Amino acid sequence: MYDNPHWQLARTPPEGWPTDGDFRYEIEAAPDPGPNQALTRTLYLSLDPYQWGRRRGGIEVPGEVCHGRTVSQVTASRSTVYREGDYIFNTNGWQTYGLVGEGVSHFNYMHPRQLDATLAPISTALGVLGMLGLTAYAGLVAQCKPQAGETVVVSAASGGVGQVVGQIASLLGCRVVGIAGAQHKCNFVRTELGFDSCVSHRAPNLRAALTAACPDGVDIYFENVGGAVFEAVLPYFNHGARISLCGMISQYGNTDGKDAGEVWQAMGAATFARQQMNVHRLFVGNYVDSHQAEFLERMGAWVGAGRIRYREDLSSGLEQAPAAFAAMLEGRNFGKTLVGVGDDPSLDSATTLRRQSGNTLGG
Repeated sequence: MYDNPHWQLARTPPEGWPTDGDFRYEIEAAPDPGPNQALTRTLYLSLDPYQWGRRRGGIEVPGEVCHGRTVSQVTASRSTVYREGDYIFNTNGWQTYGLVGEGVSHFNYMHPRQLDATLAPISTALGVLGMLGLTAYAGLVAQCKPQAGETVVVSAASGGVGQVVGQIASLLGCRVVGIAGAQHKCNFVRTELGFDSCVSHRAPNLRAALTAACPDGVDIYFENVGGAVFEAVLPYFNHGARISLCGMISQYGNTDGKDAGEVWQAMGAATFARQQMNVHRLFVGNYVDSHQAEFLERMGAWVGAGRIRYREDLSSGLEQAPAAFAAMLEGRNFGKTLVGVGDDPSLDSATTLRRQSGNTLGG
């Protein structure tokens, strides 16, 4: 029926960052939907740091279509649930067409769901109204339970998750300090997202910058980076501080053979004990059943009212996926990393032109 360009994992990647040898571009025929199935065309592909862990850890095997969450449109249906033209959140992976419905495994903690393009841009199902947003909400709200007046520090503050964490914390009455890289990202976090302060991890003296930004210490730390950033934050934790350990992107390409989580734990162990801290490892799949409905209701209201803003780093064309993925892992993205795989019929012409420039801001 249709050609189906896609990216396969070419090998189990060695240590380090992605290279051209890790992925293989193929074109095969798209599958036909079986009973109670629908064929969907990918519109947006989400690129996320956890995907690199899947590939390096052997969860994905060579020859498989690379995993990735998607927003898609139904093009043919034998399903009573999905009709032609419906927009849905699903997990097509790094390919143009994929199936949804009975017997289709999506390797995803958030089940396929239909999307209403009149309520929010459909790309948000991969960002603030998707797993990214639930990650931020679960780590901050469910795990760390912020109280008004507390100081919340967010690493990788200009990234997709970090943006949302900081804004939720601000809505809940906290003082919010971001840590980002380039100065323009710090400026964006302060002026566009409303963080109280943002410091650059490239600053000549990061600890001095943190001292100025956190005069009352740190009550909650949302960890996305690890390494030297975490080491710099350690002296500022207050008694009873909480951490949500979401990721350690600075360590995902390490080549020393050491387990990043064990190194992180050892670095902080003395401080954790002395300050009687609560450290939570964040696995968002644990919060889908318990918190997804609450999250969608609250976040949907915040986004609809313009109280949560978000930035998307959008690359155009499936062929760009490996390069965009490597850029995201190396910190060269700005916001939630997406690939526009197909034209989005839900957008008006003005929005389409704006999105073609690469970065978009919504909310």
